[in-house]
Order: sequence, then structure tokens, then C-alpha cells
Amino acid sequence: MTPEVLQLLVSREMPYGKYKGRLLADLPGHYLGWMAREGFPKGELGSLLALMYELDHNALRDLLAPLRGRRPLMAEKP
Repeated sequence: MTPEVLQLLVSREMPYGKYKGRLLADLPGHYLGWMAREGFPKGELGSLLALMYELDHNALRDLLAPLRGRRPLMAEKP
């Protein structure tokens, strides 16, 4: 886990489903639990959802508070 990965949780939106458009860090715990039971999607999204599930399950969501509203750590090149 790196600061860049944590920053993705507070800046990346859920791309599909009931919570489409909601930040990954704002997904409800019951939804993350359901995803954990059903299986996370493959790839980066699945890894981020699994990390968010672990943070939620272990009551560590507050670790993301300082990252909210910050600009990404790595600026994208045009």
C-alpha cells in the first residue's frame, strides 16, 4: 500500500452498478462486504475495492480523511 494507492480511493469513482459515480472511499460497508463474498472484479478496480473493504472492515476509514480534497500526488501529463 502506497500513498498513491490510498489517494486513488478518494479520487476514483465506482464505474458501474448501484453506486456508479460514488467515490470508492464512500462506498457503504455492506456493499463492500457483498463484493468480498461474491468476488472482487479483476484488475486495479478489484484491488482497490479489496483494499477499501479491509479499511472498512478494520474501522480504518479515518485514515483517508487527510487525503480528501488533495490534488493527486502524481500529476498526469497532457
